Amino acid sequence: MKCMGTVNHTIDAKGRTTVPVKFREALGEGFVVTKGLDKCLWMLDAQRWEEIETALSQLPMTLPAARQMQSFLIGSACEGEMDKQGRLLLPENLREYAGLGKDVVFSAVGSRIEIWDKARFKARDEEMDITEAALALEEKGFRL
Repeated sequence: MKCMGTVNHTIDAKGRTTVPVKFREALGEGFVVTKGLDKCLWMLDAQRWEEIETALSQLPMTLPAARQMQSFLIGSACEGEMDKQGRLLLPENLREYAGLGKDVVFSAVGSRIEIWDKARFKARDEEMDITEAALALEEKGFRL
């Protein structure tokens, strides 16, 4: 899956949100929703989820960091199911983790779609020091 862009949406009283059409197409038939880093949710297509799950399951269980990531990502994952209107029911535990209120933001970032609480997304963008991030990545060999 490769997609990009940001779309504002809402969550109804039942915990459902409508997945933007362009993101539905990128996700395909089978996808997974799980906790993401930075207090957002991740939506991953079946292929990307399989890659992550396989990589995590191959880590030694004797490593605490491996167990933590397995529990965090795999333990909180659920299969994504949309109804005919493209609505997705987000489980309460995932909504609570990400602090999702009524207003949310779908942000497509290459191989995943992130779901953010709108206020948290805005605050993160305002606090982000992209120059510092670019310099840190440059130290790792990445150049824009």
